[in-house]
Amino acid sequence: MGTVTPYETSRGKRYRVRYRLPDHAQTDKRGFRTKREAELFLASIEVSKARGDFIQASQSKITLGEWAELWLANQVQLKPSTRLGYESIARAAIIPRLGKISLADLTHSGIQNWLSEVSARAAPSTTRSYHRVLSMMLKYAVRDGRLSRNPADGVNLPRIVKQKHGYLTHQQVHHLADLAGSDGDLIRFLAYTGLRWGEAAALRVSDLDMLRRRVNVDQAVTEVGRDLIYGTPKNHSRRSVPFPSFLSEMLAVHCEGKRGSDFVFTAPMGGALRNRNWRRRSFDPAMTELLEIYPTLTRLTIHDLRHTAASLAISAGANVKAVQKMLGHASAAMTLDVYADLFDDDLDAVGDALSNAGNPENVGKMWANSGQRPKFVPTPIRK
Repeated sequence: MGTVTPYETSRGKRYRVRYRLPDHAQTDKRGFRTKREAELFLASIEVSKARGDFIQASQSKITLGEWAELWLANQVQLKPSTRLGYESIARAAIIPRLGKISLADLTHSGIQNWLSEVSARAAPSTTRSYHRVLSMMLKYAVRDGRLSRNPADGVNLPRIVKQKHGYLTHQQVHHLADLAGSDGDLIRFLAYTGLRWGEAAALRVSDLDMLRRRVNVDQAVTEVGRDLIYGTPKNHSRRSVPFPSFLSEMLAVHCEGKRGSDFVFTAPMGGALRNRNWRRRSFDPAMTELLEIYPTLTRLTIHDLRHTAASLAISAGANVKAVQKMLGHASAAMTLDVYADLFDDDLDAVGDALSNAGNPENVGKMWANSGQRPKFVPTPIRK
């Protein structure tokens, strides 16, 4: 146990608390105005040591800005694009606003006020991204013994209203591909396989199994500035994806005369595909023309071709598990959550089945055929 002792200062009597750290080293804290205040501090120290969440004051004096840089330096497991996003949020939003505050002085209410200010001028998804990065920083501080708890936990965040996905029909896919000219083959491929842009841009000839009509997805490319970084697909979801037979001839043409390590789809001059260049050159102009033909259609992005692939697969009778494997989702639950609107017809089938099974006429016929009548058991009346 520690001790509380008084001492004299020019401003009057003050109290010093002497106590031992978890490693048994002795330290003290002085300047308490009353003995009760000093005793309460000592009691809190003993309780925190007993719980195992004691934090030495010097450990939490580091500012959030300094800690953010340490945290970023240790994020070696992240994909380059993810790391770049975290760095951007930390240095452009978090550090300028909270960087000078020490970890010890960060409060739940202070973080809530900051995020409320962000929410007033930014989209809900932006606010949640800021909170996610800050929370990860502080969670790392808890693990490192600099904080006893994460002050960002339980902060109220704005709700994200899910936007409806854009889907194309079979006819619209082929129409869009025709409008894109020589790049139409890639549009058809994306719309019928559901590969992400980075997966298709990194696809090599050796990844195609033409006999089984499968695409082996084990690599993706990410554009970080002007650099192209090749690595595993999102969530490291290596998978085998089927493609329809009518794409076989097109893929064979793209692979003709190439080595196994060559890209299937390339830029006009033969180099690696870049999203922005391809979008401006082919996809966006073709989409503009398609909207003139189908005025009620919403403008789609390249990623919406992935959603279209899910829609076409489900309409063809694919079950949730098959669509999950095709898209590389972590679980079937995620697929259902993302594409719940595509399964609305299943609700109609459930309603029809219940109508048939629960129809009073059908129920009556069932009892008549069994030769028995349901027994009526009266509910006892409580006095």
